[in-house]
Amino acid sequence: MTAQHLRAPAPEGIARATAKLADFLPETPLLEIAIGGQTVWCKAECLQPVGAFKIRGAWHRLSDLTDQERARGVVGVSSGNHAQGVAWAARRLGIAATIVMPSDAPAVKLANTRALGAQVVLYDRPGGEDRDEVAARICAEQSAVLVHAFADPWIIEGQGTVGLEAARQMAQRGIGAPTRIVAPCGGGGLSAGLALALPDAEIVPVEPEGWDDMARSLAAGKILSVGKDAPPTACDALQTPATREINFAVLKDRASPGLVVTPTEVRRAQRFAFSELRLVVEPGGAAALAAALSGKVALDGRTVIVLSGGNTDPAAFARVLASDN
Repeated sequence: MTAQHLRAPAPEGIARATAKLADFLPETPLLEIAIGGQTVWCKAECLQPVGAFKIRGAWHRLSDLTDQERARGVVGVSSGNHAQGVAWAARRLGIAATIVMPSDAPAVKLANTRALGAQVVLYDRPGGEDRDEVAARICAEQSAVLVHAFADPWIIEGQGTVGLEAARQMAQRGIGAPTRIVAPCGGGGLSAGLALALPDAEIVPVEPEGWDDMARSLAAGKILSVGKDAPPTACDALQTPATREINFAVLKDRASPGLVVTPTEVRRAQRFAFSELRLVVEPGGAAALAAALSGKVALDGRTVIVLSGGNTDPAAFARVLASDN
């Protein structure tokens, strides 16, 4: 049994991760915005040092490794945001990091991961190559520690700090605790962490069209994979074939039915974030905002929308801004 499966994620772990992160990571802004005449709060995780919330779980995981585990190095699998979080934490802690990334990952994510000192091993996502098999082989060859992008209790706890931080910021403004948090969802690490951090809040996971395995899994009461004919999506950060039991065990009784957003709705959300919040948000990072703007989720003055990442290629973002659909 691997280390990440020895225990379940817990609220106490989220509190501990929050204390660890407070030592060196500034809070991300909680920005007020009006949608349909209703005030909502946008948590700008796109402004993290690596441009995404993934730095939270990565730091919690790697900083808890034993000296022997650190000496063996770590392996991660990611299209780019978890990759950068792991690479950032590994460099700060002096740990060798290898990241398995798809060959069609955004160029900016590949470049940034390499710039942070990680070794990048590419796999053929369009060709159906199994990224987990590639990572397992490298772990076996190097005796390295796998740092899973979402199916790891430390990762889930680290991501849950987004919720505690947002609740604290709302309390400082004299607002009640969040009634719901709308969050982009790939494998469910962020959504599971939020569910544990804020037990009284509604958790609303949002996925891109054709990659709604979490929504279908929640509806079916069991884990389902994406279809074999899943379409290409600009939301590379949310292209997860299926969630894992450690995530689903938390979410099956806590999350609202998952929501699905279209490519047009995602692009609209990116433009909205740029014009109204002055933020660059990548497609996957804009999924929750897309659901809010399209009227797919109820909003009130205590709804939090997570803008989970901002790592997008400049040319791709320019095309989004120039388009009207």
